[in-house]
Order: sequence, then structure tokens, then C-alpha cells
Amino acid sequence: MSRLKQLSKFKLTFSVLTIGLLFLPFVTDSRSMLIMLTKIFIFAVFAMSYDLLLGYTGIVSFGHAMFFGIGAYTVAICLKAFGPSVPVLLLAIVVTIIFTGIVSFLVGLLTLRLKAHFFAMLTLAVAALFLVAAEKWRSLTMGNDGFTFAIPEILRDRVTFYIVALVFMVIVFLFLERFTQSPMGRVLQAIRENEPRVESLGYRVMHYKITANVIAGIVAGLAGILYAMSLRFVNTAVFATELTLDALLITIIGGVGTLFGAIVGAALIEYARHGLMDLASVHWIFERWVILLGTVFILVVMFFPKGIVGTTQSWWVKRQMKKANKSKPQPPAKNKNFTQDVG
Repeated sequence: MSRLKQLSKFKLTFSVLTIGLLFLPFVTDSRSMLIMLTKIFIFAVFAMSYDLLLGYTGIVSFGHAMFFGIGAYTVAICLKAFGPSVPVLLLAIVVTIIFTGIVSFLVGLLTLRLKAHFFAMLTLAVAALFLVAAEKWRSLTMGNDGFTFAIPEILRDRVTFYIVALVFMVIVFLFLERFTQSPMGRVLQAIRENEPRVESLGYRVMHYKITANVIAGIVAGLAGILYAMSLRFVNTAVFATELTLDALLITIIGGVGTLFGAIVGAALIEYARHGLMDLASVHWIFERWVILLGTVFILVVMFFPKGIVGTTQSWWVKRQMKKANKSKPQPPAKNKNFTQDVG
């Protein structure tokens, strides 16, 4: 019963937060805030796709940025080559889904049979191949210099793009939340806890792990599309390992295996990054904002070992259990005199 109450309270909180964010552009006209929040939504989706691997399946990947980069380059090349129209954008989305699906399937098929650290190293190597290809194929990607492109006119307004990014994040969150609570999601969590045990029960572990890898790759690719469109520029930085590390950092800070933690972690990281950069004009020490951001990360890990959302959930469960124990009827106390007489 307490679990249902907790779930209903979370849904109510999430709904109120979504509605508040939806009406925010009509309350404030701060362009910088809209840009920052849009970036938070995009990186929250990217981190959620990574959390599906790390938090729910126990797969550590150092090359998750390759799917993000595939989506970014696909939409940029399509819009530049065929023109900034909605049909071309839809074509880019379809191509991204197919391409990231194929790549994630092949990468999973070839590498997921290996142990965790070997898989992580191989994904890093595959991502490096995509990075090198983007650098060398200058006729298509312009190399490290990158290129700008136009987006459909309907999305050029920052408010419209903000709402699209918010709706996309909510849809992805609800989809992944439903997926992780489904029978397949339960099997993935069992694989995370004890893979040999799940295999001994007759489940095809590789089938489930590849499915999770494909879904995570497609979601990351869609996040890459929005990221490139928000900048209207793309270069080889979208394949950088730093992006994967950002997703890992966001997931750990927010809470591994929570999904909602990806949103909280992305908000904290982006807000801290922008806030510290803005304070550079106040004192020179804030020019070294990366060091301060690292300090924030250390403090969060120290005081929230399960991430912000994970630790909060654990605290709430313990609190509800204490309440339940207090509300239970206590057994009647024994009559001491009677016990002594019997003795």
C-alpha cells in the first residue's frame, strides 16, 4: 500500500513539475534560461538512455556518445543537403532510428558476450572509429571545423523548440519507465543482479541485453538530433568520450537505476556549470569552474551515495517502514508477578 502511495505522489509531483515547465516560457522572457533548460531536457534524455544500460542492465559503456553523434550528424547532413523542411526532418529521424538500431545491434552482438570491462573498452574503441571517420571524411562532415545548417522554420522560435524538447523528454521518460516496469525490464534488472542465475533459469540473456542496447542507442540518437538542432551546428565533438562521461556523471549524481535521477542530475550539472561560469566576473577563482564542479560532484557522492533521487527514495522507504512498525499493535506485556510465581 505504501508503494502505491509513493508512486501516486511521484506521479503527482512529476505532473505538476511538467505543467510548471510547460507554462514557464509564458511567465518569463529570459532567453538564456530557456536555452539552459532546453539543454537540460536533451541531456536528461541522453542520460536516461545511459541509465537503461548502467542502472537497469548493469552494462558499462564508454562509447555511448557514438549514438548521440550519429543522430546529430544525420539530421545536420539531411537538413543541409535536402533543405530545412519538416519532411526532411522526419526523414532524418527515421534514418537515425534505423542506423542507430543497426549499429547498436551489431555492437551488442559482437561485444556483449565479453566481461564488463572488456565490453567497456571495446565500445570505447568503436566510438573512436566513428570519431576518426568524422574527422577524415571532410567532404561530408567538414572534419573538426564542422558546419552550420538551417532547421525548419516552425522550430526556429526558442519557445517552440523548448516545448518540443520538454514534451520529448516527458515521452521518453514515460516510455522508459513503462519499459523498465514491464516483464522484460524485470528480467534486465535480474541480469544486473545475478546474470548466471538468470541464465540458469532458461532466459536468453544475450537477447535481453542486446534489446536494451538497441533501445538505449536509439534514444541516444534522438537526443543527438535535438542537440544538433538546438545549436544549428555540428562537429566531431558530438563523438567525444567526454559526452559519455557527462552521461555517466549525470546518472551517478541523480541516482543509478532511477530514470528520474537523470533529469535531476542534468539539471544540477547544467545549472552548476552555468552558474559557476557566470560568477567568473565576480572572482577569478570561478574561472576554474571545472575544479569547483568536481568539488560539487565529490560532495554529492559523499552525502548521497545512491545519488540524489536514490538516496531520497531509500530515506522515504525507511521512514514509511518506521511509521508502519509504530502503527502495528504491540503484543500484550507479560504479567511479571505471574511469571515470578510460576518460576
